[in-house]
Amino acid sequence: MAEKSANQIDATLEDFFKKMPPLPPNAVDAIFKITPWLALIFGILGVIGALSAFGILTALSPFALMAGAHNWGLGIFAAAGWLISSVLMLLAYPGLKAGKLNGWNMLFWSEVVNVVASVIGISVSSIIGAAIGFYLIYQIKPKYK
Repeated sequence: MAEKSANQIDATLEDFFKKMPPLPPNAVDAIFKITPWLALIFGILGVIGALSAFGILTALSPFALMAGAHNWGLGIFAAAGWLISSVLMLLAYPGLKAGKLNGWNMLFWSEVVNVVASVIGISVSSIIGAAIGFYLIYQIKPKYK
């Protein structure tokens, strides 16, 4: 059931992004070659950043409560989404490096988690960044087997 829903999400997004103008073949090749390294670098930085965010949010939460801050949980949720997305990028690295579709799928789910966290956290810039990310990963999807 869950796999069917996942395939429907992928198929819907693929149909949408196929309608966008394609990148030149040499650009697709360049993106394909650097994607594993970007996933590794941003995965590591994301895990470090998310863990730091958890620490900062935890340390500052008493002050936020005293100040009457509302929606403090959105920061925790955003940090959790950031951590999950970053771990998925790290898990995608071996498959991306080998040119396997399972690596691309992990990268796809990393973007999905990022979008969900951005929508719940009301981060418009992250949503725009994720849309660009989806465009790029659907441009290179045919290269993965």
